[in-house]
Amino acid sequence: MPLVAGIDCSTTATKVVVRDAETGELLRDGRAAHPPGTEIAPERWDDALRAASDGLLEGVDALSVAAQQHGMVVLDENGDVIRPALLWNDIRSACAAADLVVELGGAQEWAEAVGSVPVASFTVTKLRWLAENEPANARRVARVLLPHDWLSWRLRGGARADAETVTDRGDASGTGYWSPITAGYRPDLLERALGFLPEVPRVLAPRDVAGSTAAGALVAPGTGDNMAAALGCGAGPGDVVVSIGTSGVVSAVHSAPTRDASGFVAGFADATGRFLPLVCTLNAARVLAAAAGVLRVDFDEFDQLALSADPGAGGLVLLPYLEGERTPNRPNARGVVHGFTPTNATAANLARAAVEGLLCGLADGLDAMRAHGVVADRILLVGGGAKSRAVQEIAPALLEAPVVVPEPGEYVADGAARQAAWVLLGGDQPPPWRVGGLDRVRGAEPQPQVRAAYAAIRDSTA
Repeated sequence: MPLVAGIDCSTTATKVVVRDAETGELLRDGRAAHPPGTEIAPERWDDALRAASDGLLEGVDALSVAAQQHGMVVLDENGDVIRPALLWNDIRSACAAADLVVELGGAQEWAEAVGSVPVASFTVTKLRWLAENEPANARRVARVLLPHDWLSWRLRGGARADAETVTDRGDASGTGYWSPITAGYRPDLLERALGFLPEVPRVLAPRDVAGSTAAGALVAPGTGDNMAAALGCGAGPGDVVVSIGTSGVVSAVHSAPTRDASGFVAGFADATGRFLPLVCTLNAARVLAAAAGVLRVDFDEFDQLALSADPGAGGLVLLPYLEGERTPNRPNARGVVHGFTPTNATAANLARAAVEGLLCGLADGLDAMRAHGVVADRILLVGGGAKSRAVQEIAPALLEAPVVVPEPGEYVADGAARQAAWVLLGGDQPPPWRVGGLDRVRGAEPQPQVRAAYAAIRDSTA
């Protein structure tokens, strides 16, 4: 039985799954937490991978790493890490992002150049921040990697300074200096950010072999977490994946690159040779957790409260910008609860407003995707927040499409494993696994009045 492993290096933890390469059957899995924060020493990822994979990788024929997008890992000429990696959710480069947009001539120029308008999440903005705020560290930079690039490099024996670094088109498309439109780097944008040209990884095709581990397992190209999630849950044309985890993500497999000058839709590539237009918010499941904490209830009680309130929460509106926001680009914003009155100030309405605020933000993203030709025949609702019964029941009315909830799973790690199986087994397409079943399809009448009330508060606080 050929075996493959998928590794998910997320913001909060490393997760490992081992599956049968041919059938996708889950055989074993593991998990290890990461330290909290918006920057981390990459060596902690190594530690977490060793802990999560302890005893799991024996006999594995191929593996792949998927990881959080955008993070900045900078190495010196000896291959040593210069400073802790800045993660996607570190917003200190917001001013650098705004400056870069202006310097190139505006948002339209960026959209045409790389398919996306950079915000603080993007690697290119973090490099500008480094150049401006830590010039001594910036001058030492010889290579710039993404989290998945670094972990794959380490798995292939990358302690050697001369070992080649590689990436894939999906993760590269989130840097701000690789273009899915032209399938090439934009060295001028990289130099504009850092002031000089460091080495960047070679971009592999979706089923190229990156190398092998010391144990002889093939290492697949790997990819970003959102690209792997789409692969892991089997998304195809007409499917929109809505992931409610640390961040909120709306993404869809698409046949052509997108260019959104508004900055809402990031024009990424996917892990199969196609494209993955994507909208990402900073605040997702944490909105539910924060509201449940205020109400001092567990998540089951929170769901019951939210579903007991009427749509619109009696006029209570919650803007879920708890830690600033990426989409819309409001890095200094904070959460707002609007419309409290003596009659609507109930626990049920606050719970309902939290769920509706979270989903309205994602619905705004889906509207932007539809404006760029994305078809939403059905929504695949995944991530930790998708376990919420209130989210499941309210989502169809606000997203205005049938919602399917796949069985809970580690879809990023599963997507990485499926990519590893594709590299191992060959073929024109990834193996047709059925990882988990699909829960019932949920539908509901649209609730435009809820969206309109949310939009009014959103626009008045811009």
